This record gives sequence, C-alpha cells and structure tokens, in this order.
Amino acid sequence: MQPIWLFDLDNTLHNANPHIFPHINRSMTAYLMRHLQLDERDANRLRMDYWRRYGATLTGLMRHHGTDPEHFLHDTHQFPDLSRLVVFNTAVRHLLRRLPGRKIIFSNGPQHYAEAVLAEMGIRQLFADVYSVERMRFHPKPKLAGFQHLIRDHRINPRHCIMVEDSAENLRTAKRLGMRTVWISRSLRQPDFVDCQLTSVLGLARHAIRSHTSR
Repeated sequence: MQPIWLFDLDNTLHNANPHIFPHINRSMTAYLMRHLQLDERDANRLRMDYWRRYGATLTGLMRHHGTDPEHFLHDTHQFPDLSRLVVFNTAVRHLLRRLPGRKIIFSNGPQHYAEAVLAEMGIRQLFADVYSVERMRFHPKPKLAGFQHLIRDHRINPRHCIMVEDSAENLRTAKRLGMRTVWISRSLRQPDFVDCQLTSVLGLARHAIRSHTSR
C-alpha cells in the first residue's frame, strides 16, 4: 500500500526564517499591542510565552483572553508582497512529483496563507488537501485533537502515514499515533520517536522514499 505523506509547510517545504516568520512575529506583537493594550515589550514577551507553553500563540490568546481565532489569523497573516518573501528550492517540486502516494499539507497556519504560499511555490496541485489550523478546529499541532480531526476527516489509518516536519514536538504526537516520522533538522541529537532525520526535505529522495515505502 502506498503511504500517505503529511507535510508541514513552514521550514519544511520552504524557508520561513528570513522573511515570513519575522513578518508574522511583528504582526502578532502588533495585534497583542492593539487588542490587549500592551506596550511592545510586554506584547512580545506574552507572544513568546504562549508559543512556548502551548505550541501556538493563538492557543494562549483563546484560552486566556477569548480572542476570536479567525480574526487573529486573518489580521496577522497578511502578505502584500508574498512573492518577495517566500524562499524555497525549486527542486522541491520535482521531489514531490516523484513521491508515491497521497500528499497532504498539515499546517498550523491559516488556510488562506498556506494556499497562497503553495501557489507561489507552484506546488499546490501536487497535494490532495491543505489541512490548516481552522480545519483542526483551532487545536494546532502538537495537540492530539488536531491530529484526530485530520485522521477522521480523511478516514486514514495513522500507520499508513509518514509525517515530515521540522518540529520535534509535533512528531512526538505523530509517533504516539503510530505514524512514521521524518524530522527536518540540523540537530546533532535524534529523538527516539524520529524514524529518519534529514537536514533538508530534499533528502527524502535519497534516504526516505525507498526505506519507508518498502515496509
């Protein structure tokens, strides 16, 4: 049976560090300043605190401040000049075309943002679905509930899935569910819940495809 590939988006299929993440971080800090009446220092500190505690700033805002998640995501993910901000290797397209099996984007980002980035990269048509945080009912990775929504909505067996992701914590949840895991990281230590560690998603062509699909 061919696998089902679950791909994270940011820092997995494209490099979000140079432009995308700084832009989102500034937008989130500004949102907290406006809506919680905080100065920049306190807003930035709270943003980071919620991200560390819950895996997503949005989760903390919903839990402690009753923030409307759709308003927050729309407001903080506006990119007037997205083509200038997305950094990616065009070889990713070729890699994805070669991978056997169904491919799904599984991202904590909002739907409009994920769709726009994939379109900019020219790879949207290579994915059967884009499963965003809205589709997870605002239970972002690494929360188990977000994974369970994906599994139920797509009627998939986790043991047929290979999750490719730059966040180790997200892969921990995937492994608990029986998924195979590929960690995109330059870390010198590989956690025991990671089946394969690569410095770039392009390494799948050499290291992961044969070993994972032959099982």
